[in-house]
Amino acid sequence: MHGALLVAGTTSDAGKSVLVAGLCRWLHRQGVDVAPFKAQNMSNNSVVTTDGGEIGRAQALQAAACGLAPSVAFNPVLLKPGSDRTSQVVVHGRVDGSVTALSYRERKAALLEVVTQTLTDLRARHDVVICEGAGSPAEINLRATDIANMGLARAADLPTLVVGDIDRGGVLAHLFGTLAVLEPEDQALIAGFVVNKFRGDPALLEPGLAQLERLTGRPTLGTIPFAPELWIDAEDSLGHDGAVGRPAAPLGADWLRVAVVRLPRVSNGTDVDALAAEPGVSVRYVTAPGELTGADLVVLPGSKTTVSDLAWLRETGLADAVLAHARAGRTTLGICGGYQMLGRAVDDPHGVEAAPGRHAGLGLLDVDVVFDPDKHLGNPAGTALGETVEGYEIHHGREVRGHGSAPLVTLADGTPEGVDAGAVLGTHWHGLLENDGFRRRLLERVATTTGRAFRVSTTTSFAAARAAQLDLLADLVESHLDTAALEHLIEHGAPSGLRTVPPAGAP
Repeated sequence: MHGALLVAGTTSDAGKSVLVAGLCRWLHRQGVDVAPFKAQNMSNNSVVTTDGGEIGRAQALQAAACGLAPSVAFNPVLLKPGSDRTSQVVVHGRVDGSVTALSYRERKAALLEVVTQTLTDLRARHDVVICEGAGSPAEINLRATDIANMGLARAADLPTLVVGDIDRGGVLAHLFGTLAVLEPEDQALIAGFVVNKFRGDPALLEPGLAQLERLTGRPTLGTIPFAPELWIDAEDSLGHDGAVGRPAAPLGADWLRVAVVRLPRVSNGTDVDALAAEPGVSVRYVTAPGELTGADLVVLPGSKTTVSDLAWLRETGLADAVLAHARAGRTTLGICGGYQMLGRAVDDPHGVEAAPGRHAGLGLLDVDVVFDPDKHLGNPAGTALGETVEGYEIHHGREVRGHGSAPLVTLADGTPEGVDAGAVLGTHWHGLLENDGFRRRLLERVATTTGRAFRVSTTTSFAAARAAQLDLLADLVESHLDTAALEHLIEHGAPSGLRTVPPAGAP
């Protein structure tokens, strides 16, 4: 099999990322040499690749579905929002300035060449490439400079599926309307639809899908059911109720309760997914001080804007709640930006994040953080809590440790990283909780501190749990989509003569 396919969506969070991951896993299980591709991603959830760059975490997950290590080729353009109006631009894994929504338009012509050439190179190295769109192709105000949806599809002649989330309501209108607002040349590449997150009897939906095909001339290639056991994170989205994952019942008498502060510019919030994979560990995102009451572990996750998110902590009263939690001897963990907030001060002399100056931290750890102009990227390894660990780093902050600070992590060369102050811990490393041994030692410490009758599982493997989720996605693709039609699209492209909707000349 040789070819490519683009998965577009009626909206953001329609299911593009997980569908691409499922398609990639399905093909990989058949022995196909497949790779993922997302021309442009907007996310603060990123990873460091083996080639030393930075890409969206969703593309790293899709790479894992293909049995591949993450590469900058899978996501050549990454936008990391720093505010509602500005984003840092990462091109081929490296920071390449900042843009506003308007100024970014001026860069897109050059970036279209970047993404199309990257895709061409990727297709030369792999038999199949499954591409993911961004947002929705129905954003016609952005079509003239689009590089991720139909702009990419037209440039690379990609057959395109449109996926819609029926859980949101109005999915038939969303699918029809997405097609109808596109110009005829774009419509010619839309080959079919997929319905995501369906609950109930599919027979009730069939008449609507049949009418949709009569109206558009395009089939729905399948309806993916809502799968409550699916918790794998796609992008930056969080559960509507704040819960993370679906943990099994505890092995002991008690649950451990983890409160993760949902910062306004949270980054790599998926760091806590590994905690939610443990039996008896309840993980919830919180945004109010009262929600920390009774928590056994409080986590301050990463942040794209440490200084402003620290100010938000104080404005909301969460800073006082975190201080009270820590001073009561209960465990607090800071990761990357959250670690920086726990220190004495954040010094930003170059104005990397905010106006140049020194900003007081929460003072729970004996460490200062100084922002360097260049971003620190890496895939380090070492030991922590007596266990061998690996992780990845994406940050501007450089720690300046106090003389009495015990390290949380010790690198192979003896370099200290992070701080372990007993009840309060901090690290710049993302992915640390994915190390099974470290996670168990941390949870044992939390249970001992709180006196919970909690027993840590000795068999939970986060890597295995993630692999099982990818296999579940592939199972859903294989069981509920027309895989023969998918294979034909990948190899032969969109069929010719597809109807334009509305008919040409209609008002």
